Amino acid sequence: MESWFNVGKIVNTHGIQGEVRVISRTDFPEERYTPGNHLHLFIPGQKQPIDVVVKTHRRHKNFDLLSFEGLNNINDVEKWKNGILKVTKEQLQELPEGEYYFHEIIGCDVETVDGEHIGKVIEILSPGANDVWVVKPDDGKEILIPYIDEVVLSVSVADKKITIEPMEGLIP
Repeated sequence: MESWFNVGKIVNTHGIQGEVRVISRTDFPEERYTPGNHLHLFIPGQKQPIDVVVKTHRRHKNFDLLSFEGLNNINDVEKWKNGILKVTKEQLQELPEGEYYFHEIIGCDVETVDGEHIGKVIEILSPGANDVWVVKPDDGKEILIPYIDEVVLSVSVADKKITIEPMEGLIP
């Protein structure tokens, strides 16, 4: 079964020449939306994705504006509102050491340097300067772990294991 990763959502058309407004969900819009790149469009209610090739990309306000090869009219793309643009796992690029895709972190077991099991990462928040990993213990309230060097000592994506040095007051 193919793994798909969201890169953006089409929220509207822009103009009459086939451009669409996209709310981007990728950290790499310059790479994802480069003319010639292949994306897969998932339309609500349709089983199969539509393969599209980026023709143009530009930024406008808080949106990425895209047009696709062979689609030069608003009527060609109007039906794509609420469609989700995705890429396959093979299209993901290598990240620098110490950086991870969300799907690699979610589901990892978290334990302290002393071997105490804390729980599993269930969500990642990006509120500002650093990400915050939401960890669900086997029982009790969720714990928020800041992704900073002082707290997160090691991450093994292969073993789905994260080792932390909890700051005072971090763990109840």
